[in-house]
Amino acid sequence: MKLIDMRVTDYLDVLKSDAPAPGGGSVSALAGAQGMGLLLMVCDLTLGKEKFAEYQEVCAQAKTEGQQLFQELREAVDKDTEAFNLVSAAFKMPKGTDQEKAERSAAIAAGTLVATEVPFRSMELAYDGLLTAQKLIGYSNPNAASDLGVAVLNLMACVKGAWLNVKINLPGVKDLAAAADFQEKGQKIVSEAEFLEKELYKQIEQAL
Repeated sequence: MKLIDMRVTDYLDVLKSDAPAPGGGSVSALAGAQGMGLLLMVCDLTLGKEKFAEYQEVCAQAKTEGQQLFQELREAVDKDTEAFNLVSAAFKMPKGTDQEKAERSAAIAAGTLVATEVPFRSMELAYDGLLTAQKLIGYSNPNAASDLGVAVLNLMACVKGAWLNVKINLPGVKDLAAAADFQEKGQKIVSEAEFLEKELYKQIEQAL
């Protein structure tokens, strides 16, 4: 069964067990999906309301953007665990002959690249989510301002949590150019997201 299809209690039981997956990458993606879910809720609590007529265009655009981000982050919950399982399976491959060693090494490298790409994509999605949340501040139902704030916090948790999962896999990325690209772009996303989250949170808190 996919993680995303589990009952919350079952998911939490698996999470707290000694099973190595799901782990931080899946949890980060779920935080991002939760953030986008809240953001979409804020849109729906604004759209179609006559007293928020001036916010309709902004919220409609945010909802369109948000639905795609939400769906991708939902999928990333399981993709991250699948990537971990790919690496784990590669490490269990036989290594009795030179050919087996070469095949095992190649499989580990390929799996590690996927296990780096998946959380990196989660970072990108969550950062885009923060940019979408920025559009809604002051242009959405003020009664849902706290929900928008929690959305921002969850999206930031996704960015930073996924970044940790990128970093722990970087030493295993054999393509040095790709590893350097992940490092540079990932750090940039984190820095920009931290600045944006701080500003958004302050604005939301002041509006309450």
